[in-house]
Amino acid sequence: MPLRLKSKVTGSPNGDAAPSNATSNPNGNGNGNGVEDTDDIDENDDAGQSILMGIITQLKPGCDLSRITLPTFILEKKSMLERIANQLQFPELVLAAHSEQDDLLRFLKVVKWYLSGWHIAPKAVKKPLNPVLGEYFTAYWDLPNQQQAFYIAEQTSHHPPKSSYFYMIPESNIRVDGTTIPKSRFLGNSTAAMMEGLSVLQFLDITDPNTGKPEKYTLTQPNMYARGILFGKMKLELGDHMLIKGPKYQVDIEFKTKGFISGTYDAIEGTIKDYNGKEYYEISGKWNDLIYYKDLGDKHAKKTILFDTNTAVPLKPNVRSLEEQGEFESRRLWKNVTDALAKRDHVEATDEKFKIENHQRILAKKRLEDGIEFHPKLFRSAAPGDDLEFYIYKAIPSGTDHAAHEKQIKSILEIAPIVPGQKFTEKFSIPAYEKHDIQQKELI
Repeated sequence: MPLRLKSKVTGSPNGDAAPSNATSNPNGNGNGNGVEDTDDIDENDDAGQSILMGIITQLKPGCDLSRITLPTFILEKKSMLERIANQLQFPELVLAAHSEQDDLLRFLKVVKWYLSGWHIAPKAVKKPLNPVLGEYFTAYWDLPNQQQAFYIAEQTSHHPPKSSYFYMIPESNIRVDGTTIPKSRFLGNSTAAMMEGLSVLQFLDITDPNTGKPEKYTLTQPNMYARGILFGKMKLELGDHMLIKGPKYQVDIEFKTKGFISGTYDAIEGTIKDYNGKEYYEISGKWNDLIYYKDLGDKHAKKTILFDTNTAVPLKPNVRSLEEQGEFESRRLWKNVTDALAKRDHVEATDEKFKIENHQRILAKKRLEDGIEFHPKLFRSAAPGDDLEFYIYKAIPSGTDHAAHEKQIKSILEIAPIVPGQKFTEKFSIPAYEKHDIQQKELI
């Protein structure tokens, strides 16, 4: 049976507990009532256009959209912290990659896993809600192999926006750390989110002979473009390059955007090579349709389907009910906004969004007046030379046997409430760097 350990420490001295009258779907996996999801409704209608035209005077080509209030009709009912978890909704693929003995095929399967989640998005052009400073989100998956996966994310910076995250399947020795840094730009009839973040995948029980450390893959993200925001039909495109690098192999996958006259939408193209330039597999197709690979070592080889987005079924994350969530957890924090978006009441959504953002301005002003620097609760600054700027504060115990996995799960669940029934600990409100220092002293 899946492990469901619960924190033994109760109480919430910082008041980060949800009111008893909150209501929600415990799993948070859709409305479940057959009603069309409003995230899939294209609301680029006359009302939406009039709202949009009201902010055009603020816009100049190349300006930073993170400092401009966008109309709520283009907002998804999901924070960026939760949107990142879309990439993790095909755990069977990363499990298959981890189980592959051949290192070249293992790299190909890592590529397949990383490409699998990009098509998960609203049918209409919607952007996720910008997380506020200190916002956090946790989730877990009950996997088909009777194991569990855990996810923790926090907004670690506001200007520029940085979302840090941690994901682990302890019993399969798989860990992912990452940071998403979207830098938004207005480009005339388009907006762009230039994605400067990085994900780091590790197979903890596979040793890289070159380093003696766990096998590691670094993965970048394609940029995102929303076309036709002022005139024409709105369309989301992924563009530019995604780089995936492993111990022996690498691939540069180009996401092609459609030209004004020629070309097609959503095409991708790349070649898996070693670090001496020898080519092994060609990647092609469309990121939101059929993705193919071709063995370049076989002159008779034909393109073979690597991943079919049309038949793949994502495994959505489980999220604790609103009754159990703290005030800065994504779904509780944005509940009034997302409820209004679900009703397509954009006046109410705008008002509720303003309240949250204005409260953030008040908090920022008070920190400035008091000379207090903001510090995340769940992620600490990394050491010089590390792949990422932030990592989860807690050092997860090493080891690959059953006893180690039990300790790892216990350690993860001590970071923040993740599974139903967990309570906030007395240490939750302490800044992450202080908790990290305390743990390091305990380990000496």
